[in-house]
Amino acid sequence: MINFKELNNSISPFSVEAARLTRDHWNSIAKPIGSLGLLEEALVQIAGLTGSHRISLEKRAVIVLCADNGVVEEGVTQTDASVTADMAHNISSGNASVCCMAKVANADIITVDIGMNSKVDGVWDKSVAFGTKNMTKRSAMTEQETERAILTGIELVKSCKERGYTLIATGEMGIGNTTTSSAIASVLLDLPVETVTGRGAGLSDEGMMRKRDAIRRAIDTNLPDKNNAFDVLCKLGGFDIAGMAGIFIGGAIYKIPILIDGVISTVAAFTASLLCPACTDAMIATHVSAEAAAKLLLEKLGKKPMLYAQMRLGEGTGAVAAMPLLDMALCVYNNMLSFTDAGIVPYEVMEQ
Repeated sequence: MINFKELNNSISPFSVEAARLTRDHWNSIAKPIGSLGLLEEALVQIAGLTGSHRISLEKRAVIVLCADNGVVEEGVTQTDASVTADMAHNISSGNASVCCMAKVANADIITVDIGMNSKVDGVWDKSVAFGTKNMTKRSAMTEQETERAILTGIELVKSCKERGYTLIATGEMGIGNTTTSSAIASVLLDLPVETVTGRGAGLSDEGMMRKRDAIRRAIDTNLPDKNNAFDVLCKLGGFDIAGMAGIFIGGAIYKIPILIDGVISTVAAFTASLLCPACTDAMIATHVSAEAAAKLLLEKLGKKPMLYAQMRLGEGTGAVAAMPLLDMALCVYNNMLSFTDAGIVPYEVMEQ
C-alpha cells in the first residue's frame, strides 16, 4: 500500500529563496508593484516549486484522463456511458473543444484511458479496469485499484518530465464524473449533498433529484470515513479522479506546475492535498467552475483562481484557457525594463 506519509516527506521543500528572487525581480520592473496580481503570484509559486527564478513554460501538455463510472446506471446523466469512448476518440483525434483551445495555447494533448468501459484506438492505454462499480451498491473501486490509478497519475508526470514538459494541465472525460466528484466533496467538506451538487452537463430537475438521491445512497451504503481521504476516494471516486490526484502529487515530486481545471479536477486536487499535503505547492488554480462545489473546494485549498468565466465544460478547457495568461505574465517578467533602465523612480513596496 502507498505510504503517503513517506511520499509526502520525499517531496523537496518549496524554495523560499527562488520565490524571493522572483518577487524581487517583479518588484524591480517598471510598473506598479504587484499590479499583475495573481499572474505575478503564479510565477513566484512556480519558482518556489522548481527551485529557480529562471522560469520556462515553453513545452506544455494537457493530460486528459478518460474513465467510466458505474453510477451512470442510476440515471444520473443526460447521456449514456458510451459517450465517454466517443469523446475520448474525438479528443485523441483533435476534434474536441479542448483540442481547439490547446492549439491556441500551444499545448499538446495526451489522451489516456485510465478506466473506460471499452478500448479506443489512438488513446494511451493505462486502464486500471473497465469502469468503476456502481457506488450506490458497493465501493466504486478497491484499494488496489485506487492505488494503481494514483500511481498511474504519478508515472504520467514522470513521463512528461522525461519528455521535457514544463507545465501540465489536468483534464478528464467520463460520463457520471460530476456525480462522483460531488459525492467526494459532500463527504470531505462535510456539507449537504444539495450544497455541492450541480447539474453537470445539463440535467433536468428530475435528473438532479436522481443524482442527489444516488449520492445519498452511495454515502449511506459505503459509510466513507470523512477523516480518511483515501477511503472516501475508494468508495465514491473514479479512476479519473484518483489518477488526477496522482498527477498533482507527481507535479510536486517532479517539480512541474500542475494547472487545476474545473470541479472534478479540483476535487482531485483537494483529495491529493489531504493524502499528501506537500503537493499543494505544485497546484495552480486557473478558474472557478460554475459547478456548485468548485468555489468551496478552492477556498479550502487556499487557492485563488485567475479566471471567473462560468465555465463547466471539463476536458481541461479552463486550465488551458489560463495558459496564455501565464505566457503574458512570463513575457513581462522576462522582457520589461527595470525602473533603472526606464529612468523611473522605483515604487516602494508598501506594507500589506
